[in-house]
Amino acid sequence: MSEQHVRIIRPHERDGTTAQTPGMQRVAAISAGTGSQSIWMGEVVTEPGFASGAHHHGEVESAIYVLSGTYRFRWGAQLEHSAEGSAGDYILVPPHVVHQEINASATERLVFILSRASQENVVVNVELPEATGGAS
Repeated sequence: MSEQHVRIIRPHERDGTTAQTPGMQRVAAISAGTGSQSIWMGEVVTEPGFASGAHHHGEVESAIYVLSGTYRFRWGAQLEHSAEGSAGDYILVPPHVVHQEINASATERLVFILSRASQENVVVNVELPEATGGAS
């Protein structure tokens, strides 16, 4: 039986070389690169007014914790559902659910922690006239 170690990832050790979307910056903290076997976790910052395109993450379940800012989250086959919120909220996105993240502020950044139940960065873009922007 091999010995397992706890790993502390400091802010300066986060990996900013993950896939990026214009208006959205991702940095990985927990990933295969830090020894994780099955989860990915990082910080995401979006610029004021940012809106992702409609997309889903295939079989991958995602969890979001909002650190700061205000958001509008849209979901459904035609983005027919919508919710708004702010710091302290958690959002659970089941597999295959089409969704869109929007920074609801015109002046402040939206910062959230994202965790996915996979090391794989699965993004399936969905063309919908109801959404504008790039996929996250």
